[in-house]
Amino acid sequence: MNPEASKQARPDAAPAVSITHLGKVYASGFRALEDINLDIRTGELFALLGPNGAGKTTLINIVCGIVNASSGTVVAGGHDVVRDYRAARARIGLVPQELTTDAFETVWSTVSFSRGLFGKPKSPMHIEKILRELSLWDKKDARLRTLSGGMKRRVMIAKALSHEPEILFLDEPTAGVDVELRRDMWEVVRQLRADGVTIILTTHYIEEAEQMADRVGVINNGRIVLVEETAELMRKLGEKRLILQLHKRLDQIPGSLAEHHLRLAGGGEQLIYTYDTQAERTGITRLLSDLGKAGITFNDLSTQQSSLEEIFVSLVRSAA
Repeated sequence: MNPEASKQARPDAAPAVSITHLGKVYASGFRALEDINLDIRTGELFALLGPNGAGKTTLINIVCGIVNASSGTVVAGGHDVVRDYRAARARIGLVPQELTTDAFETVWSTVSFSRGLFGKPKSPMHIEKILRELSLWDKKDARLRTLSGGMKRRVMIAKALSHEPEILFLDEPTAGVDVELRRDMWEVVRQLRADGVTIILTTHYIEEAEQMADRVGVINNGRIVLVEETAELMRKLGEKRLILQLHKRLDQIPGSLAEHHLRLAGGGEQLIYTYDTQAERTGITRLLSDLGKAGITFNDLSTQQSSLEEIFVSLVRSAA
């Protein structure tokens, strides 16, 4: 998590988005969401993680008024998204997964038109600022059909920002795009957060959530499995690995060490011991003693912390 960015979150303010007992059942009988309760804090970057089909996009589309909920309520920017749709939607920007643009429009006209759709007065300075920040300024007069996929993705982001939303949804915004766009994208996100915009992100690039998000929510099979501060989630659920660089290569682990659940790596030149960072005892002292009794020596040792991706996979498996 970016420590500077986290200062922008305002947990004491009214939630930017408040979701209560939200459910969605499609006509086919498929239950996409079940009893979702979630508050997104004003000014935070919230990462919503989950496997394909977990319900991430359905949830976002309901908040943005694209899909109707079967039950429950959603309040965005202080407005009910059903009873006061226009006011709620005006406060939300959405960058969807799909590239949906008018192929024959120019970059400038499509972004300017998007601003007008929300009743905002013309602001060439604002449109220029967005296009420059997204490295689109030199393409402002280009027709969308002539742009690459990555450039079209930039246009989608520019459209979402055109009406200066308070809340921004980014649904897999950097999936399948070039490294340069990802860098530009996160620079814009950092600036938006500094300006107080609340950002909700879904991503398959879990390292992005780990580096950027204040909090992480995990959704699976239409249910929220967990919501936690990113740093606290890492602290609570992270495992550490002790990696021993062996003096001599091992073909197999002696039976006398079975209770330590070691595994060989590096072609038999490494032993890896996994332990719980929250446990009262790590077991390392006893491990080293037992290694000595087994005649196994090592040249070096190091530790590694679990990544958010490993924690995420573990959570989804346990909730399946």
